[in-house]
Amino acid sequence: MYDAALRSEDGDAAASAVLARVRARGGVSIRFKSGHDARTRLADLHERGGFRAKLPRTHGLTEAVLINTGGGLLGGDAVRFEVEVEAGAAAQITTQSAERVYRSLGEDCAINVALTVGAGGRLHWLPQETILFDQARLARTISVDLADDAALLLVEATVFGRAAMNERVLAGSLRDVWRVRRGGQLIYADTVRLCGDVSGQLERGAIGAGATAMATVLYIAADAADRVEGARAAFSPVAARAAVSAWNGMLVGRLLATSADALKADVARLAAYLSGHELPRVWGLDMVRNAPARMDV
Repeated sequence: MYDAALRSEDGDAAASAVLARVRARGGVSIRFKSGHDARTRLADLHERGGFRAKLPRTHGLTEAVLINTGGGLLGGDAVRFEVEVEAGAAAQITTQSAERVYRSLGEDCAINVALTVGAGGRLHWLPQETILFDQARLARTISVDLADDAALLLVEATVFGRAAMNERVLAGSLRDVWRVRRGGQLIYADTVRLCGDVSGQLERGAIGAGATAMATVLYIAADAADRVEGARAAFSPVAARAAVSAWNGMLVGRLLATSADALKADVARLAAYLSGHELPRVWGLDMVRNAPARMDV
C-alpha cells in the first residue's frame, strides 16, 4: 500500500513537471472606436497563444467572438482578456462555446478579464458559461473601469459538472473576484470562494440550496433603477432561483439552478431584456424567443 501510494504521488509530480512546460499562456486584447459616422469599428486586435477573436457580421452591435482553439483549460494555464471601448463606441463580446476547466494537479487556472469603457461608450460582456470539472481549480478576476456615463452589461455563469454525464464536482476550488470602478471610484466589489468539498457546500441552503449552476448579471447604466420590474418579469416564470435588486446606478441579478440549460435560458432572457439588442447567435436564440421586449423610458 505504501509503495502504491508513493508511486501515485511520484506520478502526479512527474505529470506536473511535464505539464508545466506546456501550460497555456495567452488571450486576446481588442479595442473598438467610434468612427466619424458614429459606427463602431475595430481599432486594434492582438491574439496570443491559442486564443482568437472573430468579428461576425451583425445587424446590431459590433460583435467579437472569442475562441479557445485548445478546447479547454487546465491548472497552471493563464489567460488574459483585455477589452477597450473608446468614447462613443458600443460593442458586444461573447465566446464561441462554453469554457471548460479540467482537473488540476494542484495549480489554479487563472483567467483575468480587464474591461474599459470610455465616455458615452457601451459594452456587453456576454461569454457563455464556464464548466468546472471535478478537482478543477479556477481563479478568475474581472476588473472594470467605466467613464462616468458609460454603460455596461456583464454576465458570468458557472456550471459545476455536466448533469447529462452524471458528473459532480466533489472537490475543487473557485475564486471569483469582481471589481468595478466608475470615474475612478470603486462602486462594486464581489468575491465568491468555494474550496474543498464544493458539492457539499453547494448543498447548503445559505450557499446553493442544491444548485449545480449559478450566474451573476450586472447592469450599470443611468436607467438601471428603472429596469428592476422589467428585469424580474423577463424571467417569469423562472426556471432557476433568481433575485434582482438595484442601487447606485447598478442592477444586479443572481441566479441558481439545478441544470445548466435552465440557468442559461433564464440568463439569456434577462440579458436580452437589459441589452435591448439581439444576443449573439452562438448563444442559441431559440431560448430567448419569448423574452419580453425592452421598454423605452
